[in-house]
Amino acid sequence: MTQVNPANAELVERGRGRVAWIRSRMAMLATLREEFRANRPFAGRRIGMSLHIEPKTAVLLEVLAGGGAAIIGTGNHGSTQDDVVAFLQSQGIGVFGRRADTLADHHANLARVLDAQPDMLLDNGADLAAGIVERGRAASILGGTEETTSGGDRLRGELAGKVPFPSIVINDSPLKAIGENKHAVGQSVVESFMRITNLMIPGRRFCVIGYGWCGRGIAQYLRALGGRVAVAEIDEIKALEAALDGYRVAPLAELAPWAQVFITATGRAGVLPAEAITAMADGAVLANSGHFPWEIDTEGLAAVTTSTTDLDGTLRRLDLTNGKHVILVAEGRMFNLAGSEPKGNSIESMDIGFMLQALSLERVVKGEGAAGERPAAGAQPVPDDINRRIARLMMATMGAAR
Repeated sequence: MTQVNPANAELVERGRGRVAWIRSRMAMLATLREEFRANRPFAGRRIGMSLHIEPKTAVLLEVLAGGGAAIIGTGNHGSTQDDVVAFLQSQGIGVFGRRADTLADHHANLARVLDAQPDMLLDNGADLAAGIVERGRAASILGGTEETTSGGDRLRGELAGKVPFPSIVINDSPLKAIGENKHAVGQSVVESFMRITNLMIPGRRFCVIGYGWCGRGIAQYLRALGGRVAVAEIDEIKALEAALDGYRVAPLAELAPWAQVFITATGRAGVLPAEAITAMADGAVLANSGHFPWEIDTEGLAAVTTSTTDLDGTLRRLDLTNGKHVILVAEGRMFNLAGSEPKGNSIESMDIGFMLQALSLERVVKGEGAAGERPAAGAQPVPDDINRRIARLMMATMGAAR
């Protein structure tokens, strides 16, 4: 076990307590922990990781390490929780990075992961996959997983045909869509909005940009607490669904002067452009729930900003050239892991999500069928038998089948 710097002992103990609570409520991963300890499917494997480092992630890494994996990894920009890093390091799990890391620091952390020459990837946003391809080392990777919509889009877009190893896209799982994206993101976004801004939801006018699974959940939970919710969605079928679900549906240009809070939920760049922001009412709040900080056009916004005021480290006031001001949450980064004491998605939803991760990584190593064949190269969904196994386990855990 790694020796702990006495100066970090308090941080380690804080992380230990937080992880212990989470671990005690992740029933499915507890079962898998024992299975992996017995079978050690990752013995001799080095897993390179880039995920949000928070207590639930720590439990996943413990399970993988117990299955024989050597882990070298870092967090995502702006969401790393220092006490969790300190605790994991005290347990000999090779993670690094800080909450205060700049974007340049984050890129250096990613390079450090790749320098360690992992042979499997636990990726979020396809940053590691892109780095492996850029370095010409893709052939050395056995396979891995990708967590997000944004990463799946990159694997099927800019990285299409360049990834000769299987990358199982967790976001393609219906369990991820329902359990994590709709219900957990919906819950955590609303909780984070209340915690960070301390504003009232009932009667407030919200515009949710995007009506995918995350947008559905955000809209549902805002309305459940009394919010007046409209949806901006360019896909005709999703727009129709939002209308049939009872939401006001209109182009962003029409909703810009109406809404008081705008929440992006698309995974796509520039969906909230500067021209829409300048048309908003004075004091509008801008927040992003997507993985990458590119959904709000912060560069275009900077060009029409005359001055900025840091309000409390998470909220920033931007005074615009037209005399109005807007409030930007978490500098446009994913805000449900921002602010003081961020919680993120619910424990139970991440028990599902990290079971998907762990069993998909095991499938990459062990293969399936009589011949033990591994998944094909490239981005692909979670195998159906894994989805169904987890669904049965979760139903049993919830007591829903009784």
